[in-house]
Amino acid sequence: MGKGWRGGKPGFKPEVSITALWVETVEEGSLNLIEPHLRHVELDVLIPKKMREKARERCTEQVEAFTHCCKETGLLMVFKCREENTALKECLIKHFTDPEVFEMCKKEYLQEKEEFQRTGIRLKKRKEMLSKST
Repeated sequence: MGKGWRGGKPGFKPEVSITALWVETVEEGSLNLIEPHLRHVELDVLIPKKMREKARERCTEQVEAFTHCCKETGLLMVFKCREENTALKECLIKHFTDPEVFEMCKKEYLQEKEEFQRTGIRLKKRKEMLSKST
C-alpha cells in the first residue's frame, strides 16, 4: 500500500489553513477539501486492517466454501481446496485493492478517531458500554 495511497500530486505543495479536522487547499484556482495528514501507521496498518475486515464481510460465501472444504479434507486441503482458495483470494484481493473501499474505510477510521478525540473512549469500550446498557 504505502505511497500509492497517500494521494496528492508529486511536488504539489498546498496552501493550507487548518480547521479542526479538515484542511482547505487551493489548487489550480479551485478550493478543495482534503483530509488531515495521516500517519504511516494509520495508512499502512489501521486502515488496511479495516479493509481486510470489510473484504472478509463481502466474501463470506467464499470464506465458508473454503472453510468447509478444509474441514472435509483435512491434511489434503492443500491439493483438494485449490479452487476454493483461488476464489477466496480473488475476492479478497478485489475488495482489498478497491479505492472505494479504501476511501470508505478511511472515512470510518477518521470518524472513529474524531469520536475518540472528542470523548476519550475507544470504539471497543463504547460498544461494550452500549451492550451493557441495553
